Amino acid sequence: MTEMTIQDLMQAMPAAFLPEKAAGLNAVVQYHLTGAEAGDWVITIKDAKCSVQPGTAPHPTLTLTADSQVYKNLLSGKLNGMTAFMQGKIQLAGDLNLAMKLTSLFKA
Repeated sequence: MTEMTIQDLMQAMPAAFLPEKAAGLNAVVQYHLTGAEAGDWVITIKDAKCSVQPGTAPHPTLTLTADSQVYKNLLSGKLNGMTAFMQGKIQLAGDLNLAMKLTSLFKA
């Protein structure tokens, strides 16, 4: 099986979104990925819907910065989010409560 690219993973997020877990949540999450598949992505969660766009948001609720391979490992379950944060592999800025909730908003 071919490993998914960051673009594949980002485009799959709306389909993996669990709207019942996001009741009342309005948030803009900025992903700033570095490394081999560097890029900026904006995930908007509003009205129990999720959309993903390449680019940057002027005032994100949360900004997540990580190496693209670290992010892939996080999504695939090879790396625990809290461990990665504590080891400095992921940097977060903004609403940290939202960061802790993010993983529960999407099917693995």
